[in-house]
Amino acid sequence: MNQQASRGFWDRFSGPNLGYVMEVYENYLNSPDSVDPEMRALFEQWGAPVVSNSSESTHGQADVSFQLPANPTMTSKIVAAVKLADNIRAYGHLAADIYPLNDREKDTRRIELSEFDLTEDDLKQISPSFICPDAPAEVTNGLDAINYLKEIYTKKLAFEFDHVHNIEEKHWLLRTVESGKVSPSFNKDQKLKILKRLAQVEGFEKFVHRTFVGQKRFSIEGLDTLVPLMEELVSSAVQAGTKTVNIGMAHRGRLNVLAHILEKPYELIFAEFQHAPNKDLIPSEGSIGITYGWTGDVKYHLGADRRSNQESTLNARIVLANNPSHLEVASPIVEGYTRAAQDDRTKAGYPEQDTEKAFSISVHGDAAFPGEGVVAETLNLDQLEGYSTGGSVHIISNNMIGFTTESYDSRSTKYASDTAKGFEIPIVHVNADDPEACISAAMFAYEYRKRFNKHFMIDLIGYRRFGHNETDEPMTTNPTMYNRIHKHLTVKSLYAEKLISEGVISQDVLKQIDQDIVDSLQKAYDLVPGKEEDPDITMNPPEYVVNGFPEMKTSISEEELRQLNSELVNWPEDFNVFKKLGRILKRRENIFNGEMKIEWAHAEALAFGAILQSGTPIRFTGQDTQRGTFAQRNLVLHDEKTGEEYIPLHHIKDACASFAIYNSPLTETAVVGFEYGYNVFSPETLVLWEAQFGDFANVAQVMFDQFISAGRAKWGQKSGLVMLLPHGYEGQGPEHSSARLERFLQLSAENNWTVANVSTAGQYFHILRRQASMLKEEGIRPLVIMTPKSLLRHRLASVEPEALTEGKFLPVVEESGLGLKKNKVEKIVLCSGKVAIDLEEKIQDQKAELDWLHVLRVEELYPFPEEEIKGILSQYPNLKELVWMQEEPQNMGAWTFVDPYLRDMAPSGVTLNYAGRPRRSSPSVGDPLVHKKEQAKLLNDALAR
Repeated sequence: MNQQASRGFWDRFSGPNLGYVMEVYENYLNSPDSVDPEMRALFEQWGAPVVSNSSESTHGQADVSFQLPANPTMTSKIVAAVKLADNIRAYGHLAADIYPLNDREKDTRRIELSEFDLTEDDLKQISPSFICPDAPAEVTNGLDAINYLKEIYTKKLAFEFDHVHNIEEKHWLLRTVESGKVSPSFNKDQKLKILKRLAQVEGFEKFVHRTFVGQKRFSIEGLDTLVPLMEELVSSAVQAGTKTVNIGMAHRGRLNVLAHILEKPYELIFAEFQHAPNKDLIPSEGSIGITYGWTGDVKYHLGADRRSNQESTLNARIVLANNPSHLEVASPIVEGYTRAAQDDRTKAGYPEQDTEKAFSISVHGDAAFPGEGVVAETLNLDQLEGYSTGGSVHIISNNMIGFTTESYDSRSTKYASDTAKGFEIPIVHVNADDPEACISAAMFAYEYRKRFNKHFMIDLIGYRRFGHNETDEPMTTNPTMYNRIHKHLTVKSLYAEKLISEGVISQDVLKQIDQDIVDSLQKAYDLVPGKEEDPDITMNPPEYVVNGFPEMKTSISEEELRQLNSELVNWPEDFNVFKKLGRILKRRENIFNGEMKIEWAHAEALAFGAILQSGTPIRFTGQDTQRGTFAQRNLVLHDEKTGEEYIPLHHIKDACASFAIYNSPLTETAVVGFEYGYNVFSPETLVLWEAQFGDFANVAQVMFDQFISAGRAKWGQKSGLVMLLPHGYEGQGPEHSSARLERFLQLSAENNWTVANVSTAGQYFHILRRQASMLKEEGIRPLVIMTPKSLLRHRLASVEPEALTEGKFLPVVEESGLGLKKNKVEKIVLCSGKVAIDLEEKIQDQKAELDWLHVLRVEELYPFPEEEIKGILSQYPNLKELVWMQEEPQNMGAWTFVDPYLRDMAPSGVTLNYAGRPRRSSPSVGDPLVHKKEQAKLLNDALAR
């Protein structure tokens, strides 16, 4: 056997396989009988395995994972050509012209003919149908096809689809690209329109730069094409029948988007720079809704709401969401806006969704997109039933830098967009210096979204002409990049040169375009009033916020209660509810005969039924919310034989609104943001979010801080969102005890929300009904409820039907059986929530002996019920001591919040004391036995005379 023949056979083996064969061959040499007979026969026929010399292998074969046989046939050459074409599709973006500054090397190694042992003559002999079946007619052979693919995939618009696994989607993407449809030609009028828009974008930035010297604006310069790209997306959506387009973006380029996409008048923006009053400048015809809070926000965080009028060119509502400097946190809020605009909530059952009614665009920074976890959380919502919006178009406004941090220090991936690959989102990278390529990318993105109802990603690669803001000097930290930028022409100048060379415009026309823009900007600036020398520093909220909630009826009649109760515990005869659960639910029929009281989840279901009958839609989400974390709710029943679902609240008589309940993903930030956005965009809907345990809300703290607690004061953004946070100390350790009540109270001011820690199912029923009744009123505010765990089925937290048919929500509840002999009461204990039930349980059999004691449950902690408590205290002339009792550590819970209120209202000579756990760094102990001893001690301290 000659060596060449042996090598021809053994060349079939490589890597680990070859290593295995060589190891078996060594065993064969030592003991032929120890080797498998088939392997022994191979060694006897072909001899020793041969390792190819590196000098005999083709270039870079390890990279392309392909090698022609020693004697290639036409078939093997076709296979090589097909593999080359696939590599162009998969890796062409690495060789594409997508970087305006030309500061990245192009990697062409994987798409060279030499890597596949192919020649141009080889390719000429191959039919183009094997390589690119969608190529145009002028492609006549394999070489033409390969060159065509290289041109398509390595221009200023590049593609990454290899990670998209759905066959239909992938075929559509490839056909659209390779047929040339992705790069339409633009006529003279279209090119002139693009140039004028770029001139407006650049002219606006330059005017602000020289007029308001040294003021921050976070300019768009270097990514000017973002505006025409977004404009194309908006136009495509509206032409397809979309009625609402929602946009989320951080601060960079925001003022330009406000001016040219939202059509916020220049004079309004200039007035904000001038610190001048601008509310009188709002156009009387209302083409743009500008909302104000009373404390306000900086100009590059503000949103806008552009609504159609007779003069508008687009018959749709365009909304730019308000966004603080937390960059990506607006992403899920915008998705919530969009889902709310798509849902029809006017009928019983789940809302009917129409994804064509609304569409969202999310603009991300290149450092924030891979860096902020809420991005992945939001992308994960896309295909979930309760959160899908039919796909959004995501744009990375890619400066190739974050503040002063270069890309190599801010991400571990090649591209800023790589996070999207895990969700199989198609990606295009486009050079921001090519406006026509950018607009083509927008057309492509929208068509994909329209066809497949899924996300699409545009990585718009440009640069940042100035520092992070206009007061920064980037040469101190990024000199190499900024030496290139200083020499680089703006995109408007580059495109103008192109159009002049094509004969589309003349130099004189360009000068006139620029002059017209300067004139319009100056005219707008001349309308701006002078600087306000004596601004309002009081900034009080409006009366409807200050006045709070009015008295309202939240009870229902016994007849209504009986009917609702019956409907909630009945299901079709052929529906097989899990027998144990069925028995538990059927027991609720006994609430009117004295055998059963109304427990927490039962009261909640009755409240929901009554709310739906009043015409108020409900959306309820959270982790395991359909069943309830503690198996208490079970609003969605499952047939134990078929798995089919049945929701009694969908079958309530006279219900004229939708009821949606979804188990959320294991996510807090994105889900809370989504629900807040949904609520803002559908203010008539009772939207509730429930944490699995209250402390899980920690992860969504930015949403509470920046939006839910402060959105109205900053932006005038109204919300009635309800947050249910299981809270209570039951020995479950630091992570499952506290919903961090103190954080919500610390954020409480200006009637910005309600914070409640209610102790009975009746109180819960009425506060939900009260919230639903206020949704359409200007005085509505969010509701934070510390909900129970151990109290869910507790007899002292359960109520008789009369609590629902005759009662109302009480901010303060007096302990029954105490405080009756007013002259004898010397001590009043105030507490809130679950610990009040602990105290009642401890004293329920000795109340007659405690005529010196009274207990008040503060059910609504904010707004703090000062008048109610003062009224009660005034009835006890011999009062000596007030005690605030809580189960949280002293530096947590409500103590530090209520302390100043109680000191102010304590009668003269009455002392104020604290009964509870000492100050701690952790919310609770981890040992349940220690917990019980601590709990007993704080109760004893509260009752000490």
